[in-house]
Amino acid sequence: MKLRLEGRVAIVTGAGHGIGKAYAARLAEEGAKVVIAEIDAAAARTVAAEMAARGREALAVATDVSDRASVDEMARRAVAAYGRIDVLVNNAAIFATVPMSRAPFDQIDPAEWDRMMAVNLRGTWLASCAVIPQMRRQRYGKIVNISSGTALKGSASRIHYVTSKAGILGFTRTLAREVGGDNICVNCVAPGSTLSEENPDEGVLKMRGAAAADRALRRVQTPEDLVGAVAFFASSDSDFITGQTLVVDGGSCMH
Repeated sequence: MKLRLEGRVAIVTGAGHGIGKAYAARLAEEGAKVVIAEIDAAAARTVAAEMAARGREALAVATDVSDRASVDEMARRAVAAYGRIDVLVNNAAIFATVPMSRAPFDQIDPAEWDRMMAVNLRGTWLASCAVIPQMRRQRYGKIVNISSGTALKGSASRIHYVTSKAGILGFTRTLAREVGGDNICVNCVAPGSTLSEENPDEGVLKMRGAAAADRALRRVQTPEDLVGAVAFFASSDSDFITGQTLVVDGGSCMH
C-alpha cells in the first residue's frame, strides 16, 4: 500500500476507544506518526503501545478537549516529539464511550446539554485553535472534523447530540474559509449509525442492526467503513478539497 502519510504527524482526539482508535490505526498504517489524544490516559497508553508493537510511532497524551490548557499541551507535546503537526482529526465526543441521555428534548438536563456542547462543539474549536498556529508556520495542514448523519436527517431523543454535530457542519465551512489562505484544508466526515461500542449488549446490536434497513447498502456499519474517508481527507489526495462534508453511511442520507 502506498504510504500517503509518510513523514506526516497526525493528532486524533478520542483515539483511545472505538472509531477514534480505528482512525488512528489507519493513519498509522498510511505512514503517519500518531498522537493518541484521549481523556482516558490509560487507554491512550494502551493504544500507543499496541501501535509501537506493530512498528508504528505513536505518542499517548492525556487530553480533555473541552479545556484550552489541555489541548494547548496536546499540541505542544506533538511538536516537541515530532517537530510538526500535519493532521488533526476532531473525533472526541460524548456519545458511546462517554454516554449521553437518550431523552426527549424537554427532559434533558441543562448541565448535560452544556457538557455535550463543551466536548463535541467547543472541543473541536479549541483543538483546532491549538494546532493551527503550527500548521500556519508549515503552510500546510489538514483538519478533519467528525459530524454525524443525524445532523442532516434529525434524530429523536438526542437533540443535544444532534445539535452539537450540526454545529460541526457550519464550523467546518467557516474555518475552511478562514484558513484556506494558509494552505490548510478543513473537511468533515458524517458517519451513519456505527457499531463502535467495544462490548455491545443485545440492545445496542439491535439498534445498530435496525439502522441497516434504511440504507442502500443494507448491513451494519463498522469503524472500518469510515477510516478510508478520514485517510483521504488527511492525505495529499484531497489537497484541493476544503469546506466539504462527506456522508459515510451506506446510502441512508443522500445529499
